[in-house]
Amino acid sequence: MKFLSAKLAATNEIIMAEDLFKQVISHSKEYGFVFQSSEIYDGLSAVYDYGQQGVALKNNLRDYWWKAMTQMNENIVGIDTAIFMHPTIWKASGHVDAFSDPLIDNKDSKKRYRADVLIEDYIEKVRGKIAKEVKKATKRFGDSFNEAEFISTNGRVVEYYEKIKSIEDRMRVGLDDGNLGDIKTLIEDLEIACPISGSRNWTDVRQFNLMFDTDMGSVTDDSSKIYLRPETAQGIFVNYLNVQKTGRMKIPFGIAQTGKAFRNEIVARQFIFRMREFEQMEMQFFVKPGTEMEWYETWKATRMKWHEALGFGSESYRFHDHIKMAHYANAAADIEFDFPFGFKELEGIHSRTDFDLKQHEEHSGKKLQYFDPEENKSYVPYVVETSIGLDRLFLGVLSKSLEEEKLEDGSSRVVLKLPAFLAPSKLAILPLIKKDGLPEKGHEILNTLKYSFQCSYDEKDSIGKRYRRNDALGTPYCVTIDHQSLEDNTVTLRDRDTMQQERVSINALETLIAKKVNVSEVLRRL
Repeated sequence: MKFLSAKLAATNEIIMAEDLFKQVISHSKEYGFVFQSSEIYDGLSAVYDYGQQGVALKNNLRDYWWKAMTQMNENIVGIDTAIFMHPTIWKASGHVDAFSDPLIDNKDSKKRYRADVLIEDYIEKVRGKIAKEVKKATKRFGDSFNEAEFISTNGRVVEYYEKIKSIEDRMRVGLDDGNLGDIKTLIEDLEIACPISGSRNWTDVRQFNLMFDTDMGSVTDDSSKIYLRPETAQGIFVNYLNVQKTGRMKIPFGIAQTGKAFRNEIVARQFIFRMREFEQMEMQFFVKPGTEMEWYETWKATRMKWHEALGFGSESYRFHDHIKMAHYANAAADIEFDFPFGFKELEGIHSRTDFDLKQHEEHSGKKLQYFDPEENKSYVPYVVETSIGLDRLFLGVLSKSLEEEKLEDGSSRVVLKLPAFLAPSKLAILPLIKKDGLPEKGHEILNTLKYSFQCSYDEKDSIGKRYRRNDALGTPYCVTIDHQSLEDNTVTLRDRDTMQQERVSINALETLIAKKVNVSEVLRRL
């Protein structure tokens, strides 16, 4: 009976997560956050457009990252490099030869998957079993429960951890050695089934290069072949010396960049989580050789603090060390986020060694060294990288913010509880009725406050419906103009999260709102 109850609870959790994800997708379209690209032509797979609300939220997220990197650090500067780059750059970086994923198809569903992701999803299910054991033990023992001791001594939990380690070790060896046959055998041994067909009828595993190529110039031949960049990092590396010299930068220093990248993903599903055209926010931090691991740990802590400042709770994040290291790294970890479909990679922190700069030295014939006046010698710096997908961050923030609340009167409301500084519109200006000088007063307030932050104006429908719409849009504050406003120059200020209302002076609005929605208040806490 206990087993059936636990299984039912687990099933309900999965259904709730799936329902939330569907709600996020539906909400995104209904309220102008994300649209399917080329929708009137039945869409283009794994390509999306950001609507009027989405582009504002996306810009605010990018601004938060950019300011935290460049404005808050005197030794980090930003650049913007071209999408088109010399094709030899991608040969030097290893992308031409090594930028591929292990692909596997299910013969019955005809669906294509990344073999490593299938295995990682299986491991995540085992982790879920551990979490359930811990949850049950917490209820059983209450305040006296020692989680660390339980995890290290409970037979079933220890067995789960040993299983995870065995699977990870086997996958690591198979991927490092290029033994794709063993990767397929591992999938078969674990009895991993296709999520669509439920069958275990798999093809062999093969490698699939992720780069898009195109032709530059009027003549199409091998010499005109170039690539759409699969990452923004290489644009930083090939400009390392330009920035260092013109900016008179001293080690350690960083170069930040945001921009589009393109990957011909094998499995481009889960809405905007994995797309073929996406945006990255990356920072390469150049350090003295031998200090890279210290900086690696520093940036892990720094980036986690940045994420947690969004207010979604530390339980929404976790670190995950890479099972298979990239060819350029000597240490790598992901910050994973609790998306509606489980913990998945949000940001990567990598110690890239001196691989990239040395490769570009070799292929370009140019020295990319730094003269250290303290050491009185030149050397190729080591690099610690932080790399986050802006679209994934957008999806995570949207997912955690979207709620359906039951109200005291028995009704419900859909509310997007975005951090106020990220909200597309910070203030909605709402005249109670469309006459008696109230719209004119509303526009007067709008024209005063629009210089300080993004405002919206709405006079359609009842005030209650307008409140609900702004709740769903994530607008943190609404200002209602009524007849009293014309008499004493006051308005009703409504808080999105609490729905509390207070009467305030119009002259005090800018100061009140700015303090609550300004990104600088969040940056001060980092």
